[in-house]
Amino acid sequence: MLILNCPNCGARNVSEFRFGGEYNPRPKQPADASDAAWARYLYFRQNAMGAQTEWWYHNAGCGLWFLADRHTRTNVVERTYLWSNRSEGTAPVESP
Repeated sequence: MLILNCPNCGARNVSEFRFGGEYNPRPKQPADASDAAWARYLYFRQNAMGAQTEWWYHNAGCGLWFLADRHTRTNVVERTYLWSNRSEGTAPVESP
């Protein structure tokens, strides 16, 4: 059984959550981004074997969107945390 640690509610069964896909930041200058840059952002995924940052939604709980660092081969969740605007230099808020 996979357990996710919601930053708001704590440890819960993965059945309470919805997978939101790989974390893929938007282009830095959206208005100036080329069509190719938008296509890469919208349609292409790395789908790599190994550690990956993913979006998760606490569907059956608090309704929070958060990030999880999960290894795709072993399914081990290293950490979960709230998204923060990394371009502003703020650190992610990790769950306990």
